Amino acid sequence: MNLGTGIESVELFGGTVSPAVQHLIDVARNALPAQVQAALWTAVATAPDQLPVYYMLYKMHAGRGELDLALQAASKGLAAAAQAAQLSLDWQTVLPGATDFSVPGPARFWLFTLKALAFIQLRRGERDSATALVARLRLLDPDDHLGASVIEALLSEST
Repeated sequence: MNLGTGIESVELFGGTVSPAVQHLIDVARNALPAQVQAALWTAVATAPDQLPVYYMLYKMHAGRGELDLALQAASKGLAAAAQAAQLSLDWQTVLPGATDFSVPGPARFWLFTLKALAFIQLRRGERDSATALVARLRLLDPDDHLGASVIEALLSEST
């Protein structure tokens, strides 16, 4: 369970996964770093609709400082979540009321991944991109349930 939200992690990060993908995740948990990457990218390639794997991938790559790979994983995850939530593939066109982002599932995962993209872009030095992503987050999550204010603070510190 996520202590900050009280929501089960599988719900926050896109739901449950198939047994085949769960097997690859289990392999990744007990593998060497190179094997972790291979197992998770294999899971995405074989089951691109399994949203939790994208979270694991972009989190892993960002943690390793592999920001281009983190960006790639998050972008693919955002597209998969958009499709599952029936949102536009262009995040810049998603408007308030397009869906209920407060309900656990693909739409909430989409919004969470938008925040991840903002953080990744900030770490890559792409301030304009990060700022645009945060602006969209603020529009879609005005009460800041997902914490875009953290990225806003980082953006203001780095000026």
